[in-house]
Amino acid sequence: MFDLSSIGLAWGSGLMLVMMISLLLTGMQLAFVTCFVAIFFTLFWFGPEALPLIASRTYSFASGYVFLAVPMFVLMAALLDRSGIAKDLFDAMKSLGRKVRGGVAVQTLLVAVLLASMSGVIGGETVLLGILALPQMLRLGYDRKLAIGTTCAGGALGTMLPPSIVLIIYGMTASVSIGDLFKASFLPAFILAGCYIGYVLIRCKLNPSLAPIPSDNGEEDEPQVSYFKALFFPLLSVAVVLGSIYTGVASVTEASALGVIGIMISAIIRGEMNYNMLKESAIATMRTCGMIMWIGIGATALVGIYNLMGGIDFVEMVILNLSGGSAIGTLLIMMLILLVLGMFLDWVGVALLTMPIFVPIITGLGFDPVWFGVVFCLNMQVSFLSPPFGPAAFYLKSVAPKDITLGEIFISLLPFIALQVFVLSLVIMFPQLAMWWQ
Repeated sequence: MFDLSSIGLAWGSGLMLVMMISLLLTGMQLAFVTCFVAIFFTLFWFGPEALPLIASRTYSFASGYVFLAVPMFVLMAALLDRSGIAKDLFDAMKSLGRKVRGGVAVQTLLVAVLLASMSGVIGGETVLLGILALPQMLRLGYDRKLAIGTTCAGGALGTMLPPSIVLIIYGMTASVSIGDLFKASFLPAFILAGCYIGYVLIRCKLNPSLAPIPSDNGEEDEPQVSYFKALFFPLLSVAVVLGSIYTGVASVTEASALGVIGIMISAIIRGEMNYNMLKESAIATMRTCGMIMWIGIGATALVGIYNLMGGIDFVEMVILNLSGGSAIGTLLIMMLILLVLGMFLDWVGVALLTMPIFVPIITGLGFDPVWFGVVFCLNMQVSFLSPPFGPAAFYLKSVAPKDITLGEIFISLLPFIALQVFVLSLVIMFPQLAMWWQ
């Protein structure tokens, strides 16, 4: 059998990268690409006797206790998508949308913050807002790009706001406290949401034609909404999940189970729970978690083999040489790598492929891994909106009017991407924005 280790780590790393890119270009799923490359390098770098290493790596990933929180939060999002809670939330804030220029866009962002605080999965939130908010803004005469950008960027806030699945996966990969990550991301997430709201209000103030006030168009008053029904259950769910984590009453895994129970009880009280809803939510949860699990298995195996080859030391040497040994230069190179990878790969793959390599380097340079988790999460915020494969844009396209093209969605998102990069820069320059709770 050919001994691949004879070519050296530098050429081996290059071969590994070329193999991954080539297989991805064939259309093969990332999970199977990483599994294939991991097995290939195990066989031809170490020999068949090293294959059990892959099994032990994947078992340790799949058997992590904290991983149980992922399907629970995904199930919360699936139940939320199929209940009337989001619609009632949106209707309850219509009074705001009627009195402020750009108010419906602000209303959309506020609902997005509440939905993100209940689930942490962006797909469902973007679709919900695309169904509820986008048609209303277009009907009221809002500027198309402002309406599209607000809806799509607001739906992606679930990446940042606790209980974010991105933070959970990062915490598992980097072996840091997920509770600490939730606390650290809280303020930067609200700064980002505040920037979105400020951008909408300033633009509408400078150019009132972008967002007519509904009353100007002769909109008739609609039946009074029950604010108790609309706000009580969502706020209670947020308080139970995040309150139990922040106060230390429950772990993240336990809090996720409490959240599922809370949403189910809410749906039962509201008269919305039925067998079909539960079945569809369970199937959607299995699909999402299956995707995360398979990507995790492949990425964990590949990173484990690469580390055994000496990959961490090699990557650290390359990045430090490129940055001239500067700590902030090293961080900026990592940010650039993450931004580029995020344009082409799913965030799960980016996290599981890079964080086991980047986090030891970051901690070795004296940076806090919890702070780096928030920076990584903000970076992934950008990837959710960035062309050519920003998933939030594709989610919105699936429910948007047919005359709205994918190109128009990406153009509409450019100001919001700029705001994301701005907040990312703020957190890098002022780490205390993430570490305020210490």
